[in-house]
Amino acid sequence: MPENKKQGRCAPLSVSQNFLTSAVTINNILKQTTIGKDDHVLEIGPGKGHITRALLRRSGRVTAVELDGGLARALRDKFAGETNLRLVHLDFLKYRLPDEGGYKVFASIPFNRTTAILRKLTECRNPPEEMWLVVEEGAAKRFLGRPAENLRSLLLKPYFDMDIAYYLPGTVFHPKPKVDAVLLHLKKKQMPDISGGDRQAYRQFIEAGLSGGGQNLRRLFTPKQLTHILKSYGCPTQFTPAQLLYVQWLCLFRCRRDTIQR
Repeated sequence: MPENKKQGRCAPLSVSQNFLTSAVTINNILKQTTIGKDDHVLEIGPGKGHITRALLRRSGRVTAVELDGGLARALRDKFAGETNLRLVHLDFLKYRLPDEGGYKVFASIPFNRTTAILRKLTECRNPPEEMWLVVEEGAAKRFLGRPAENLRSLLLKPYFDMDIAYYLPGTVFHPKPKVDAVLLHLKKKQMPDISGGDRQAYRQFIEAGLSGGGQNLRRLFTPKQLTHILKSYGCPTQFTPAQLLYVQWLCLFRCRRDTIQR
């Protein structure tokens, strides 16, 4: 559990962008990261540059991608002469991520774009080594599979370790938010649980298994196979998809794959 464990309710947040401006808060957030002088950091949504400045002090170089034209112009003026910063005025969803080489991501973005941006980052050819995203707490919990696994959490977990690194009360944003915010941390697994060759088959298995209230999952196995698998991996024999943990989904997929390959 992060040191600043949430206490009580946070102030309100809208779907528009909310800026972190406190140097103390930004410093505390960046202390939760592994960003260092050897790192190339991709910053999504630099806004007014408060986090950008702190990232420049901590990292080797920063590429900042900003959608808003006015903010992008202001950033160019603010950081004129900064040789370790590359500013890009572009919608991040149209930005081409590095095809090779390691990099890390820090993002403070409008909450209504979180899912699309996370999908781009995690499904690209060369995903970041680590990511820290300021997101709505409810969205973070869905990505983590809390209180139950879902399509997005099950597609992320084979490839990334995830946790909530920091809780952010609404008072640290301008303007104040309406929902709770957190710093979501994702770290790429060196050895993914699903190989690249099985990625599409795994996705199809999860999509099929989550639909139909569990009936579609049952149809993928004979009754005898399913009973044996469920008992072997500690799954309830009478279940709904929401009751299964990620590791149980992973075991079910591997059993299904091995059955087909025989």
